[in-house]
Amino acid sequence: MRMRPMKNNFSTFVVMQQLAFPPFSFKTKSNENKRTIFDPIRKKFVVLTPEEWVRQHVVQDLLQKGISKTRLSVEKQFDVMGQQKRFDVVVAGKNATIDLLVECKAPAIQITQNTFDQIARYQLAIKASFLMLTNGLQHVYCQIDTENETYRFIEEFPLNQLQL
Repeated sequence: MRMRPMKNNFSTFVVMQQLAFPPFSFKTKSNENKRTIFDPIRKKFVVLTPEEWVRQHVVQDLLQKGISKTRLSVEKQFDVMGQQKRFDVVVAGKNATIDLLVECKAPAIQITQNTFDQIARYQLAIKASFLMLTNGLQHVYCQIDTENETYRFIEEFPLNQLQL
């Protein structure tokens, strides 16, 4: 009797890192050897990368804080000085303003001056009132003074200052 190797039908289980957010439940599934996660804003499953893991935690955290889905935009393309870029998360304000611009990084990416410079460049086009830069483990918040073209770091998420 000839032995044949058994096929393994188990998909690889992706263990994602615990982040500095409250625990959330996510819809995930495996497609063609890729793990995906459901994005409630884009209304579709997207590939679950470490950065996407952080982005989905940000989205769930904003929703839990009472920000409506209709005010959130995720992974949209925009123009910065003639170059096409893509922001991670934006919270729309009233009167066609942007309350919050969020830049997400994978947990393995350190928050440095270079990562801050990226969101600062995006701010030139987006003109948000607040910035959030996160790798899921560390969160940095800034309040923007557009009149004086300055910013100041703030300690906590500016929920009470967003236009709910």
